[in-house]
Amino acid sequence: MSRGSSRRARRMMKQMGLKMDELGDIERVIMQGPKREIVIEGPAVAHLNIQGQSMYQVVGGTVTENAVEGGIEVPEEDVLLVAQQAGVSMEKARAALEDAEGDLARAILMLTTG
Repeated sequence: MSRGSSRRARRMMKQMGLKMDELGDIERVIMQGPKREIVIEGPAVAHLNIQGQSMYQVVGGTVTENAVEGGIEVPEEDVLLVAQQAGVSMEKARAALEDAEGDLARAILMLTTG
């Protein structure tokens, strides 16, 4: 892109309310979900502000995807509620909640129906 067209593009972006900043010091981007984790090493990252809305653009880099191991984190009050409703120990209630992926109703049904 020539110098003139680059300047014109920046001017047009400003008129549309778009502001973009390159974040050159980013070494790794990690995106975590309940069942997987995506790691991007050495990406080019830009922060865009479009009429007050923030957005991050991640480009390139080495991508690795991992399955997340281990159970979900179950709040103590959920364990207590399931234990009381199903009439079981806290340990059994916690195990049922982990098997039910935190779903209270499903955990109680699992414990009370067999």
